[in-house]
Amino acid sequence: MTLKEKAEIVDADGLRRIVTRIAHEVVERNKGVEDLVLVGIRRRGVPLAKRMAEKIQEFEGKSPSEGSLDITLYRDDLSTVAHQPVLNASEIPVDINGKIVVLVDDVLYTGRTVRAAMDALIDFGRPRSIQLAVVIDRGHRELPIRADFVGKNVPTSKKEVIGVKLTEVDGVDSVVIKEIED
Repeated sequence: MTLKEKAEIVDADGLRRIVTRIAHEVVERNKGVEDLVLVGIRRRGVPLAKRMAEKIQEFEGKSPSEGSLDITLYRDDLSTVAHQPVLNASEIPVDINGKIVVLVDDVLYTGRTVRAAMDALIDFGRPRSIQLAVVIDRGHRELPIRADFVGKNVPTSKKEVIGVKLTEVDGVDSVVIKEIED
């Protein structure tokens, strides 16, 4: 199975605008940054959460707390992913009890990653609410999960893959659509 890049659907400026818009929407919905915690789902959710926090700092003068979540051990497909999975640390430097936690990820697809993230998050405490912010919602949900903040809805076929590329991880900012070739 190989992936062939079909098209760039969001360029660097578009990604910057998406992050900025979601940051504004998060602050507006939650009436500021009080009790707000942005938690990025590893891997690409972490730099996205950091970028959102920086944008919020720019226009609010105050940054929300940030954290990162490794969901590896919470995945329902762990046995099919790797015999010896690589674990990264989850870092949530504040008490999330009673807080509003916004999970941040790059792509929402089946909903299974978000379910695993909620399970992992609950091990850290009991937030007042959990919200979800994603750059791309591509549909094909297998679980009853929806995002509260969406950068772009991109209807896809199951033979397509969305790739969010970030400078911090990939050296470039863009969102591409790839096709699975047999």
